[in-house]
Amino acid sequence: MSLVILSFLPIFIPAAFLLGGWHLGRATTERTPYKAVWLSRGLLMLFLATFPVSYFFADAWQSSNLIRHTSLSQIMLGLVTIMGWVLITFSQNYMAGQANQKRYYRWLMFTLASVAITVTSNHLVTFWLGWLGISLSLHNLLTFYPDRPRAILAAHKKFIVARLAELALLAAFVILYQAHGSLYISDILNTLTLQADAGIRLSTTDHFAAVLIAIAALIKCAQLPFHGWLIQVVESPTPISALLHAGVINLGGYLVLLFAPLVAQSSAAIWLLLLIAGLSTLASALVMTTRISVKVRLAWSTSAQMGLMLMEFALGLYELVLLHLLAHSFYKAYSFLNSGNAINDTLRLSLSGASKPHHSTGHSVQHGNESKPSLKTWLVTIAFCSLVALLVRTVFGLEGALSTWWLFALAMTLLIIQWQASEHAPSLPYILFVSAFLCVAYAALKLFFHILFPITHIGHTAALSLTDLWAMALFSLLFVINALLHYQVHLPAVRRLSIALFAGLYLDEWLTRLVLKVWPVTLPARAKDQHNTSAIDDSATL
Repeated sequence: MSLVILSFLPIFIPAAFLLGGWHLGRATTERTPYKAVWLSRGLLMLFLATFPVSYFFADAWQSSNLIRHTSLSQIMLGLVTIMGWVLITFSQNYMAGQANQKRYYRWLMFTLASVAITVTSNHLVTFWLGWLGISLSLHNLLTFYPDRPRAILAAHKKFIVARLAELALLAAFVILYQAHGSLYISDILNTLTLQADAGIRLSTTDHFAAVLIAIAALIKCAQLPFHGWLIQVVESPTPISALLHAGVINLGGYLVLLFAPLVAQSSAAIWLLLLIAGLSTLASALVMTTRISVKVRLAWSTSAQMGLMLMEFALGLYELVLLHLLAHSFYKAYSFLNSGNAINDTLRLSLSGASKPHHSTGHSVQHGNESKPSLKTWLVTIAFCSLVALLVRTVFGLEGALSTWWLFALAMTLLIIQWQASEHAPSLPYILFVSAFLCVAYAALKLFFHILFPITHIGHTAALSLTDLWAMALFSLLFVINALLHYQVHLPAVRRLSIALFAGLYLDEWLTRLVLKVWPVTLPARAKDQHNTSAIDDSATL
């Protein structure tokens, strides 16, 4: 009987969020925060108490029609529960004294409920309704401050872009239903897996559905050029920014993981992810280095991280996608909730006499007391880091794409170069130890998540394949341009590139104009004197 009760846990948690949101929307303002915290705390305790059994018995419950009992759904449900507890607890003090607290908690609960429904649904209709509910509930949170014109404009753009993703996903689901005659996700995925094992290729309709799912994931993950709203919604309450960046936007990664047996067999969908997500990663990571505002830097970072996550999926590194999804969620939640301490941290450093932390200004600035590494230093460091990465990969017996290890080697190279340029450069043994430790930790985490998340064998990329070479080329280009922006900013071409990056490569301007032409929005009255829809992101408040 206890197992039967646990099997309905994925229904109980979103139902509790829904009922809690409905009740808090009607409760007295004074008691609303306390009730919300106690509800989130109770759901967290319930999930932690039942997770071991529900996770290890997940395979025995996969026959359920409406509920998806898999290791992936259990992990995602846990992420939603933990994030709900963290955000609601933080909101208790953050929203204290603010008007419309009942409205805030109501839509926050509804958003969490919609996410929980989506990640546990085994039915195409309920999955799509949960996906739609997330967007509609979140829209009410993004417009929580109706007197902020930039927040209203960003939410308006997000509202339109989200409808495109939902239409693409709806069309994909209709195609899958007509092709397979079932509305249950598990039945469709099992059929696709059996066909792949038998060597049967995808039909044309399945290829089209895979491409539509890839498009929905790209839009959900705010990939270029549909990224502007993500940068500009930082004027919403800080817990909502954390919810968006640490939870909602990761659903693009969950979507492709869920439909991996379909998307991984479509070369068109894979190359669509590699091209758009890869270029988005390159551009967003570079633009991020030019930003001053803490929240805006984090927003550009999210776009880059989501692009990298989708590239990892396209390379067949599914366990790395899940690891990246969880790590990014917790990291971004902490970063946004802690963003208000940026000023205090800077004041504390200045008062203590410590050196100022490095922040890129509007244009890349080279510090006068920072020496330029020689070409020999670069080459030797890259060769050393690449050798360490390949050695660890061989020892752990890891196969597949080499591009992620190449990215890891480049990241370690930058870290070592920065260490050598610092006033208190670490010793060579320390550098060797840290480099080896980071590689071993990375390999161990990949193996752990491979065990934690049983993944399909479909779609794994061989080393030095065309997709792997494309990813390596993008990572190399990112490395070279970043080094030029930091050490060769005096060159005219680099200066022009720095200015273009500071403007976000002008990609959002045309989309903003198009959106306002297709569907105009009435901004608050105080926006009349500042209605300039371009270059609005860096003036966002901390």
